[in-house]
Amino acid sequence: MTKSRRQFLTQTSLGLLGAAVASRADAQQPTDSPAGTPPAFGTAPAVGPEVSPATFAEAEKLVEVSLSAGDRAAAAGNWRSAMAPLYERRTGPRKVALEPSAAPWSRWSPILPGEKTLPAKEEFVRSTTDPGPLPAKDEDIAYAPVSSLSRWIEQRKITSTRLTQIYLARLEKFNPELRCVITLTRELALVQAKKADEEIAAGKYRGALHGVPWGGKDLLDTAGIPTTYGAEPYRERVPAEDAAVVKRLNEAGAVLVAKLSMGALALNDVWFGGQTMNPWLREEGSSGSSAGPGSATAAGLVGFSIGSETLGSIVSPSMRCGITGLRPTYSRVPRTGAMTLCWSLDKLGPMTRSVEDAMLVLKAISGADAGDVNSMPSKLDYDANAGVHGLRVGYFPGWMKETPATDVDRAALETVKKLGMVPVEVEIPNWPYSSLEVILFAESAAAFEELTLNHGVDQLKVQVPDAWPNTFRQSRFLSAVDFVQADRLRRKVAQEMGRVFSQVDLLLVPSLRDEMLTITNFTGYPSLTLRAGFVEVSEVRSDWAPEAGKKLPKFSPPRRVPHGVTLIGRLFDEGTLGRAGLALERSFAVAGERPVGF
Repeated sequence: MTKSRRQFLTQTSLGLLGAAVASRADAQQPTDSPAGTPPAFGTAPAVGPEVSPATFAEAEKLVEVSLSAGDRAAAAGNWRSAMAPLYERRTGPRKVALEPSAAPWSRWSPILPGEKTLPAKEEFVRSTTDPGPLPAKDEDIAYAPVSSLSRWIEQRKITSTRLTQIYLARLEKFNPELRCVITLTRELALVQAKKADEEIAAGKYRGALHGVPWGGKDLLDTAGIPTTYGAEPYRERVPAEDAAVVKRLNEAGAVLVAKLSMGALALNDVWFGGQTMNPWLREEGSSGSSAGPGSATAAGLVGFSIGSETLGSIVSPSMRCGITGLRPTYSRVPRTGAMTLCWSLDKLGPMTRSVEDAMLVLKAISGADAGDVNSMPSKLDYDANAGVHGLRVGYFPGWMKETPATDVDRAALETVKKLGMVPVEVEIPNWPYSSLEVILFAESAAAFEELTLNHGVDQLKVQVPDAWPNTFRQSRFLSAVDFVQADRLRRKVAQEMGRVFSQVDLLLVPSLRDEMLTITNFTGYPSLTLRAGFVEVSEVRSDWAPEAGKKLPKFSPPRRVPHGVTLIGRLFDEGTLGRAGLALERSFAVAGERPVGF
């Protein structure tokens, strides 16, 4: 490889990523052109490294297209005056910095033209179950759901200060083993708890989250408190303002006890402090990237937590750690002040120990915010006392017969029938849904362009081929044309999902079925993952691609771990998801079992 070609491959994106046409007004014209001559393509001053037909022959391998010898010669002939100048925003001389707050102009909306936004009304009715007397043991209090904690606080059977001290003590005791905390917010928590107690004593009760301690994935900005993204280059990052979700939880009176771990830059479960572990199986990671929220919630170290998902980061750790994870409809919960990985995919949501807890938290954090241009006003219609008889539950027959479905998934489908819901067979086209991930990789590489080009990603602990450093670099060579085509495919997939949901009220799917994780994240549909039973595993599970030289620990006899199923709801219809999930949770009767030793 010649020096010029190497420079070309590392300093540009082969032009195939940046082939969107620039404004004709930017093109240069010969100074002797007659008056009234319009600007023309390919007339800018030549810039960038020299390219040749051989350069294009090599580039064709990256994007899997085939040009003739003449095509390559023509493309190389005017590349430096036609396409290379399009990179000036990045290569200069007129460089333009893109601040993290600068979202793309194009926006993804989960609502297709002509679709009605559900639900039609705004109503929230929580369950009225009496939680009973306050347990004598601190650990029993710590594991109680928010629905019980809130009643005890409201009835003044426990103060927020005492509850906060219980969770702080548990965080300090168990974090060395689980590595689920990046920053313990002890001082802030005790101040917020004292304020909550004073307000409640004065008769100013804010609602179900008032005085309840919580933990936030460390991509949520917290004023004056580090927000590190779990990544070495951001260890000293201290924002000046709270994220919108943090502000809303503050307004609800919740108490922030910890910034919880996340896989570096929202990938898997390894961060600069190590790997976050699963309380149910301490030899394996908790899964990611909402690793800390999954682990801490499962171990009873927080009342509830906030995670985020781009492609499985709430579903997977909720499944692994045996908790409830609610991934809201895209755009329901504002992401202002949260780390951006993908503008058109990122979602923030509750991670809890029960279904109703997730609904209580969702109520507090929903609603549009001016700082997130993609956020939308939405209604939440949830009634914990409403029945589920007659709800149409779609399922994919073939998926229920093959991996990753288990007997727990198949039993859940039978439970649907016992509860009076109606199973409905559905199907979708056999399309290459993973092709949509062109969008994920292009957006994420754009979000961390500067960190990649200045080699900041080289500081990340994990440097395997499927980690972000390599993926960000590879993504510079994706085709811009294929990005647009993936966006068009996205619309077709959304139309197919609209067709499916014209037949059913919700879907029951194996939680980690790759096609459905991809489809629902790219089309914005909400999901609810909840524990449905237990399975046995004979080997540690990992988020990373298998490495030939690194064998995962095996177990004999097998270990018993929780297993969850996932419900997919209609757009903005989380209320129905919560209602069905609550009925299933009560019927499964497995949510109360705890990991041993915590």
